[in-house]
Amino acid sequence: MSAVQLIKVTENEGEQRLDRWLKKRFPQLTQGAVEKMCRTGQLRVDGGRVKANSRVEPGQEVRVPPLPPATATPKGAAAERAKDGGVRISAADEEMIQSCVLWRDEHIIALNKPPGLPSQGGSGQGDRHVDGLLDALRFGYKDKPKMVHRLDKDTSGVLLIARTDRIARALSEAFRHKTTRKIYWAAVAGVPNPKMGTVRFALMKAPGHGRGGEGEKMICIHPAKIGDYPDAKRATTDYAVLDALGTRVSWVALVPITGRTHQLRAHMAELGHPIVGDGKYGGSGQENLGDGWGAQLGGEISRKLHLHARQISFDHPITKKRVTISAPLPDHMKRTWKTLGWHENEVPADPFEDLE
Repeated sequence: MSAVQLIKVTENEGEQRLDRWLKKRFPQLTQGAVEKMCRTGQLRVDGGRVKANSRVEPGQEVRVPPLPPATATPKGAAAERAKDGGVRISAADEEMIQSCVLWRDEHIIALNKPPGLPSQGGSGQGDRHVDGLLDALRFGYKDKPKMVHRLDKDTSGVLLIARTDRIARALSEAFRHKTTRKIYWAAVAGVPNPKMGTVRFALMKAPGHGRGGEGEKMICIHPAKIGDYPDAKRATTDYAVLDALGTRVSWVALVPITGRTHQLRAHMAELGHPIVGDGKYGGSGQENLGDGWGAQLGGEISRKLHLHARQISFDHPITKKRVTISAPLPDHMKRTWKTLGWHENEVPADPFEDLE
């Protein structure tokens, strides 16, 4: 094991997430190890506790606790380090992640993330995740591409990957300043009324869940009561009903104006219209308001989560042109859409366009 190290962030390393900065310097570290060091207070910036997604600035001093040698392989890790410094990935996983590429140029790669594949490692996520497969997306570049945002494990859809540090910083800024626009599609129980609206419930973590975030769940706080809950964070979601099957189930478009944990799932459940297949927020018919339907429809409808990042629009950091990328539905949602008689090409790409 190494000794405690105090490392200054250089001028060229600023505006990076702490976890990415650390893993560049110490490639033997896993995402789970970084998050554990943050939770236990072993990893600090300028003497203060931090989170893995905190950003480091030039001149800051990072306290790094004793680490295993670079030659050590984390226990249970499935991947080996390759000779070029990357991660050796199985041929099947390489083919799988490359088949997910929707679009790419010299600067950005857009993936259609499959449901069930975590974006990153961490508590309970296992060793197989998008971040761990990025070496297969170099496409001739020396450096591994970088993730700039995430999707929940069970959510599918468009995920942007930056091919260089410069582009990663630019896209991260775009997400932070909300110049990107994401539209999700979901099947929800019942039919929201009105059919187009905005949800403004704040969100905070429910108490009593695992130390590493296992079983993490968010609870909604009415905007009028947010002052009573110091940990509550404001959250806003626009929604629009695109189609429905009677009063049983509806197809909605969702735009997260803010980006809180489980925001779309918690907001729709709070309205009484949980997302189909959502075991965490779905409840049962007796527990839900609205039309009184739970998140499991039964019959031929899959029990998997029906939430998909359908489209993302952003200003290209180099060309400055607006880029819009759409992802086809995953197989289980395609089957549901077919069963319910819904057609992807019969709804507007952005149902909120005329309102802006």
